[in-house]
Amino acid sequence: MSINPVSEQADFILVGAGIMSATVGTMLKELMPDAKIIILEKLNDCAQESSNGWNNAGTGHAANCELNYTPQKSDGTVDISKALEVNTEFDLSRQFWSYLVGRGVIDDPASFIRSCPHMSFVWGEGNVRFLRARYEAMSAHHCYHGMQFSTDPAEIGNWAPLIMEGRTGNEPVAATRMITGTDVDYGTLTHTLFGHLEKTPGVQVHYNTTVSDLTRNADGQWEVSAHCSITREKRDYRASFVFVGAGGGALELLQKADIPEGQGYGGFPVGGIWLRCDVDELSQRHHAKVYGMAPTGSPPMSVPHLDTRIVNGKRSILFGPYAGFSTRFLKHGSLTDLFRTVRPANVIPMLDVAKDNWDLTEYLITQVLQSGEHQFEMLRQFYPLATRGNWQHVVAGQRVQIIKPTHEHHGGRLEFGTELIASQDHSMAALLGASPGASTAVFIALELLQKCFADRLNANDWLPNLQRMIPTYGIDLKLDADACNNIRQQTAKVLKLDNI
Repeated sequence: MSINPVSEQADFILVGAGIMSATVGTMLKELMPDAKIIILEKLNDCAQESSNGWNNAGTGHAANCELNYTPQKSDGTVDISKALEVNTEFDLSRQFWSYLVGRGVIDDPASFIRSCPHMSFVWGEGNVRFLRARYEAMSAHHCYHGMQFSTDPAEIGNWAPLIMEGRTGNEPVAATRMITGTDVDYGTLTHTLFGHLEKTPGVQVHYNTTVSDLTRNADGQWEVSAHCSITREKRDYRASFVFVGAGGGALELLQKADIPEGQGYGGFPVGGIWLRCDVDELSQRHHAKVYGMAPTGSPPMSVPHLDTRIVNGKRSILFGPYAGFSTRFLKHGSLTDLFRTVRPANVIPMLDVAKDNWDLTEYLITQVLQSGEHQFEMLRQFYPLATRGNWQHVVAGQRVQIIKPTHEHHGGRLEFGTELIASQDHSMAALLGASPGASTAVFIALELLQKCFADRLNANDWLPNLQRMIPTYGIDLKLDADACNNIRQQTAKVLKLDNI
């Protein structure tokens, strides 16, 4: 390896070439056209990990159909607060993408986003009662205007023929449906945004570049040490701000940055496997994302669903995901990933989480030991007439759930969302976690701006441009029905989506 590093200076360094860096980089360049941005990626192309279309479950969901976002309380009512948060966060993505269409950054929105109804489907009397209560709570809110509910097998069969054909007996069934749902190919979107960034003056994207260390210098600048995996040449990059959006690789880099705010965090990796059907005559008959009830103790990313997916223009059906366990933090990672992130500060939080989550551990063990026949039988609960020869196994990307320190109890808890961790001086931030992830990338990017660049927003320096990108910035769409309905109508028109 070269002992004379190549040094490059930038305003911003972004680590990772997935949807998060694509979104943050594009947004920063719109706000600061003269800014110099360097993006570092260890693989040879963008969108090769969780942003890849086959690696993620983030297909444009807006909490229309995920039942784990709407828990039932002890009094029988359903709490939709989490669903509303995710639902309106996806509106921010739609607004930003619409702005990029207007700017010519995105030529054809249909290349990555298409209308696709979102459904929840259950069977059994207790589950039907729950879905009805959920429907009553959600349909009463303007964010879920147009939601349909049915217990009629024939009507549900019209919505999604495959899930009803071949069912026998009188077991009650129920479904909800939102025709305003979408399917999003985040891999294609990421490539589109990086294609734009790589042609933009002041932006450099370095592939095959592995970050080995992050150090804060005496002058307040961050020095990012890296090496090229092809030439083995060492390179140093300097910037006043660093964002680590490297998916499963973010935790180790956060630890190397050694900011107090990152102390005590750990990671719990969860893998996934899909069953995928590429038979055209079947994929053309299923036009929906159908979500069911999650098994007890399963992580949110393992909620079973039968999805229409269009990746790189090819229409398929995916079912799953089946959870698995690996010590890798990335699909292209190492079996030592988990062990390299164990630190004295996070040992107790990790042990605390292990003690309190035996049901999750048992669930993962059961999933790992499941035979292919057991996995296929789970599919047939959704699609009774499924033929095994039409389906193939596809290994999904890795997810690293957050183990968050609880300082008041000197322990830890397992978090299934995402968390943006920023240094006190706002010079560095890292994104940890998984779902809902890609669907709320724009919301996370805005959170980054608010946490780390509040002075630029408060001084109205960036605010006018930001409001052009996100017209409802500063408006709570959960409360303002008119603003919500109007912006959905506008973005649906630009993005060529169905609207009610």
